[in-house]
Amino acid sequence: MSRGICPRVNYCGSFWIVSAVIFAVNAIDVDGYSCHEVRTAFQLRQVGPLHRVPETPGTDVDLLVCKHQGPSCCTRKMEESYQFAVKRETQHNIHSYSYELEHLISGHSDAFQDMFQYLLSFSQGHLSSLLEGTYPSLSRQALPHVNQLFSSLSLYLRGANVSVEVSVNQFFNNLFPLAYTRLINPGIDSGMTSASEIGDCLRMIRQDVNPFGPHPGVMAQELSGALGAGRQLGLALEEGLEVMNATEYVSLSKECVKGLVKMVYCSHCRGLTLIKPCVGYCLNVMRGCLASVSELDQPWRRYTVLLEQLTHAMAGHHSLELALLGVRGHVNEALLYAQLHGPLVTATVDKVCGLSTGEPTAGIQPTSPEVTTFTATSDSPLPSVAPSQPLPEQWRGQLAHLRSSFPLKPSKNNKHSLRTLSREFLMYLQRYKSFFAALPEMLCEGENVVEDTTCWSGDNVVESYTGRVVGNGLHAQRQNPEVKVRSPNPTLAEVKERLEHFNQETQERFPKLGQMEAWDELGSGETDEGSTTDCDDEDGCQASGDGQDKISHTETSSEAKPFGKRPGGDGPHENPSKPPSVKVRGGSPSTSWARPWSLTLLFAALCLQWTLF
Repeated sequence: MSRGICPRVNYCGSFWIVSAVIFAVNAIDVDGYSCHEVRTAFQLRQVGPLHRVPETPGTDVDLLVCKHQGPSCCTRKMEESYQFAVKRETQHNIHSYSYELEHLISGHSDAFQDMFQYLLSFSQGHLSSLLEGTYPSLSRQALPHVNQLFSSLSLYLRGANVSVEVSVNQFFNNLFPLAYTRLINPGIDSGMTSASEIGDCLRMIRQDVNPFGPHPGVMAQELSGALGAGRQLGLALEEGLEVMNATEYVSLSKECVKGLVKMVYCSHCRGLTLIKPCVGYCLNVMRGCLASVSELDQPWRRYTVLLEQLTHAMAGHHSLELALLGVRGHVNEALLYAQLHGPLVTATVDKVCGLSTGEPTAGIQPTSPEVTTFTATSDSPLPSVAPSQPLPEQWRGQLAHLRSSFPLKPSKNNKHSLRTLSREFLMYLQRYKSFFAALPEMLCEGENVVEDTTCWSGDNVVESYTGRVVGNGLHAQRQNPEVKVRSPNPTLAEVKERLEHFNQETQERFPKLGQMEAWDELGSGETDEGSTTDCDDEDGCQASGDGQDKISHTETSSEAKPFGKRPGGDGPHENPSKPPSVKVRGGSPSTSWARPWSLTLLFAALCLQWTLF
């Protein structure tokens, strides 16, 4: 009996053991294919509503992008959420890299305009002080015309449709009636019957009479050259901002979005939330998505070269500063010229405008009472010299006290000059010449991808990506195995065309930009006192430099990496390419170490010179 029972007991025990094993295997299998990690990643990355993620993988799911054999944690609704999320994330990443370049352009655009207005204000005050101190009889009536002149120059530098030559001619046209009635013939306006008509006549004939000699023309030429480069630089920076605004949130094509979802999120459908794309695979996807953006590379490189050349033309040899501060000297020389050629000017005006007061005007003409060291008498009459002839040396010496040199900057304490600002701008600009070509590579670096190890290829987990990696631009995308580029982005095509047109227009307007000297050559020879080989104190360039100018552009840029990290990274010390806040005034502590070295070099040069002699 016992024998009959035992086989039955063994059979029953074996059945329950097998059932328990099958149950355990099923339980482990279900747990291994659960979607818990996918739900966690879906929630942490804020992809969409959490209820769209299933608890367990599905075996019969109709997917459009993330198709594969076997169970999947994705649904059609999840794919839609993934598409919106990947577009948002990619545009945010593009913006994070373009932020520094946009900050560089906008910050220095404002800084340059502030510096222009500062120099205009100082030059205007310099000219006003000349008129008030040396020519008080006409200063009150002339100051409104001074204000109008510098207001026009300010508008010109800001890009307004204003002509420098017309503004200068208008200023001297308005100055001529005052100079004629206050300096050449003081008191003549008291006998005029119609001052307004006489003033209109004098303004109309000013360029024909040429009472101020060559000085108005020279002044207009200098201002047009230097201010023209500054104006074009401001317009170029505005153009750069428009390019950045157009590319910052570029629309991504449907094919691009599908490729991005496949690269970033399709691995989640299999529960592989930690696997990262292969580098080559990521480059193909990003270069396909940014093919139209990469087309901006060549015109952008040419644009950055023009920015450098315009900066050289404006700040090299202190061109813009000297042109603005030279206005005082030109106006002073013009008024002196008018006084010295007063008899001929009076005779010509008397014939055209009929300004004779009934008294004989031939012979001696009284000069300005402001010229205290020289008074014309019958023993020393003013010679009747034609305006085209040079002035006699004796009259130059007697009026030399009215010509005084002026500092290039109002104070040696003003450390931040236009040259220093330009040098800083060029230093940072070097890092962004290849920005649009390097953007796909920047998006495929760091923690976003994996190289030389197991990675995601879009379809499976592989040891390395075996597909062909294509280059940048629309033409190269014909061989792209990951993203199909059907047509160029119309918005970016328009931006490219506009940028190319701007480059061509700038080159035609300034054909000699390419002939400018290198920046390092322009900066050689500076000392702590601000004197340079380009401009010394005897030429009116006192206090024209500072210690910051001693750091060469080559030394600074060679230590910098091409691009920095995104905003909000590890800290300012790990992000050297981010431009600092731009200030128009005030020194930079980062370059204070240059002064002892420059003094040492200066002392060594003096010792060498003493040894040679």
